[in-house]
Amino acid sequence: MGKNSICEIKVSYADNTREATKITNSEITYRLFISCWNKGTIQLQEEFKILLLNRANKVLGIYPVSRGGVSGTLVDPKLVFSVALKCNASSIILGHNHPSGNLNPSEADKALTRKLIKAGGYLDVKVLDHLIITPKSYFSFMDENLMS
Repeated sequence: MGKNSICEIKVSYADNTREATKITNSEITYRLFISCWNKGTIQLQEEFKILLLNRANKVLGIYPVSRGGVSGTLVDPKLVFSVALKCNASSIILGHNHPSGNLNPSEADKALTRKLIKAGGYLDVKVLDHLIITPKSYFSFMDENLMS
């Protein structure tokens, strides 16, 4: 590729023959997130991922948005929603780990959640939940009534 060339963003849709997982509660979401987390780095560095869902709350996929350091990672809302829109997702669930093992959301976690909920409202992509993940447990913003 030349120095000034621009790569095309490619989106493809596949008809999966296997039945997609339907999200009905935070426990199912946690099991999906933890199954795709790198067990060797979950307690080393913070990562932020999104679970993409169709209108029936069936999983379209999981996208790794960012990876940071021990105490945080940067999340670009433009990236979050560009992926959701390219996948034609109707809703998303946010997920990130706390390497410290502390499940309590920080003020930054709460502020980011509010910001993404608001942005999603403009784009008709609903943010259903935000999970904080550790190897043994999770914290759900929805379960704790923090999704407003």
